[in-house]
Amino acid sequence: MRYNNVDIFSSQKITVLSSQTGGNVEENQNLMSKIKGIMAIDPLIRSAQKGTPLIEIGKGSPEVMLVAGVHGNELPPQIAALNLLEYLKTVELFGKIYLIPFTSPKSTMENVRWFNGHDLNRSCSQQGSITNIILELSQKLNLDGVADFHSTNPKSNPGRESVFCSKQPCINSYHIAKYITSKTTSELICYNKAGTIYQGALEDECNLQNIPAVTCEVVSQNGEVKPGSIKRSFLQMKIYLEHFKILR
Repeated sequence: MRYNNVDIFSSQKITVLSSQTGGNVEENQNLMSKIKGIMAIDPLIRSAQKGTPLIEIGKGSPEVMLVAGVHGNELPPQIAALNLLEYLKTVELFGKIYLIPFTSPKSTMENVRWFNGHDLNRSCSQQGSITNIILELSQKLNLDGVADFHSTNPKSNPGRESVFCSKQPCINSYHIAKYITSKTTSELICYNKAGTIYQGALEDECNLQNIPAVTCEVVSQNGEVKPGSIKRSFLQMKIYLEHFKILR
């Protein structure tokens, strides 16, 4: 698998994973109004115009990945990922982080859930989809964990702040989720076996390949940013990294 290295800034490498997903996220005013002052945003936006940007931060082990924007109109985790990027510049890291703030920049630009009519969180098993590319990269890197961050409409599914996981075949999915929920107000939602409820989801497909994965949800209306939702998503991300002791 080949990836296109397009930019390096502040010792952080940005790689474009797929040229099919590019979009100008600056057109999403609900997003842009919340990210003023983030120093890293300009090179990231340029990269997102070309496709899905992957940022590498830190070095050594463990190595984990954080993903946001699988659904383009779920804005809080995408903004939280940018805030996390700024925060990580100020602290010492004990491991390596792969961060994808915009999985589908085109969907984020359009402020829509799907990418070209497809739900990327049901397409992870489909060769060539961006979530499948992320899965393959996770396998290639032999990651210690993957976390996929979302937001959920009130009164939808799940409709509440939560962390999804499964126990089989990868018990560490459960351990990660249990840790995050013990440190936050997020509810633990655990299934016995990955892939039995949500087929083609990034979390499930990672767990089926024995890459420990969870899905973290906060509550916010699709296409909008509910007050407090960015902070809640950021906290989930921070606690996730603390679980692996990358943050201490």
